[in-house]
Amino acid sequence: MTRRPNILWYCTDQQRFDTIGALGNPHVKTPTIDQLVGEGVAFTHAYCQSPICTPSRSSFMTGLYPSRVHNTRNGNDTFPDHPPVISKLIADAGYDCGMVGKFHLQSSGRRTEPRLDDGFSFWKFSHAPRDDWKEGHDYADWVRQRGGDLDAMRQSEDRVSPEFHQTTWATERGIEFINQQRPADQPWLLNINIYDPHPPFIPPKVYADRFDPQAMPGPYFRKSDLQQQARLASVDFQGEALDPAGHDAHRMQANYYAMIAQIDDQFARLLRALDETGQRDNTVILFTSDHGEALGDHGLMQKGCRFYEGLVRVPLIFSWPGRFERGLRSDALVELLDMTHTLLELTGVAVPDYSQGQSLLPILQGQASPDHLRDFVRSEYFDALDPHFTGGTGTYATMHRTEQYKLSLYHDKDLGELYDLRDDPWEFNDLWDSPEHQAIKHRLILESFNAHVVLTTDVGSKRIAPM
Repeated sequence: MTRRPNILWYCTDQQRFDTIGALGNPHVKTPTIDQLVGEGVAFTHAYCQSPICTPSRSSFMTGLYPSRVHNTRNGNDTFPDHPPVISKLIADAGYDCGMVGKFHLQSSGRRTEPRLDDGFSFWKFSHAPRDDWKEGHDYADWVRQRGGDLDAMRQSEDRVSPEFHQTTWATERGIEFINQQRPADQPWLLNINIYDPHPPFIPPKVYADRFDPQAMPGPYFRKSDLQQQARLASVDFQGEALDPAGHDAHRMQANYYAMIAQIDDQFARLLRALDETGQRDNTVILFTSDHGEALGDHGLMQKGCRFYEGLVRVPLIFSWPGRFERGLRSDALVELLDMTHTLLELTGVAVPDYSQGQSLLPILQGQASPDHLRDFVRSEYFDALDPHFTGGTGTYATMHRTEQYKLSLYHDKDLGELYDLRDDPWEFNDLWDSPEHQAIKHRLILESFNAHVVLTTDVGSKRIAPM
């Protein structure tokens, strides 16, 4: 019997899809991720199931859309007892499971996030790189033990240096887990969740100095975006729409790329640890993010209730030497739920009948066309942001994206957007009111409604008899 592979699952926070050199961005510096693209399979059209942290993570940690998990908000008090998170299923199947960094299925506001029955035997926690948890914050404890003052460093001119940075700490803890002694036949799964490139966009100065704001291309923005965002002003978002100068968008982009450059350097250390311990050949490497970042596109910065490409399309790269295709780029529409389904298959877990993902293995193994998996992908936003701190007003919205069109419905606002992504890939020309597109709009609204009813309706208890 072939030994089940180890899994190195590296998840960044708020990283857009278009931030990798090998996939077309000449302004970033990502040699390690570029190498991973060359050695594996990159899904170039992977979509998260919510543009907000907790609902997205709740979704891919269970294999269900956020509304089916009943966990659609940031800042939530508890997590449902069912279904189990996939790390629990994988641990029960014999894996040694480790978690480093952010988990965020429950609120970490004014408390350390409570543990679930999550299956992790190795748990090193750091929701965010701030020293504002009285206990249980492994990263802040590490900084203090090394003689650092995290809050003071964050305010300094040099910011938090790489020596004390959370991304470095996560790497150290990851290498610690990789180096642990285990029975020869026991596989492991390591889920590393760093905080970068999440706002407030304050990379170490040594990295920030490598990226000149004046050399940055800037956001995807037209003056007409301000009028469009004024039309959508009642829809939740963190902050108001401004032109790029108002957001200092070029500098923010430079800082964002600097944070990703540091991620790339630290990711390289993890891969070297696999090589040095002889584990690389039997380790599936997975690189992804929970959702994207507006980064000035359409006048918006950070995140909220919009479904533009920069916010909902994320990196998704798999590598397994000798088992997965090399240098393959798949343009198929995929969801992070499909990543979940695939992880269960790779670890030998029987995929639950409630799982809503689809297997990526046929594409990864070269047994199916890389051009198609799903006819559409969807994303949700249901009252996700706090009204007092992060701009929430109680918006309910869904996205339905086909190969050609993207429909966004803001259900409680009687608003919507429609884009033809073949002709308008950066979503400048809203066709919602276009007379020539009313038929396709109505058809997509029906498709989206049908998908929502079929995919998110919870029918309750298991049927045990005909009546």
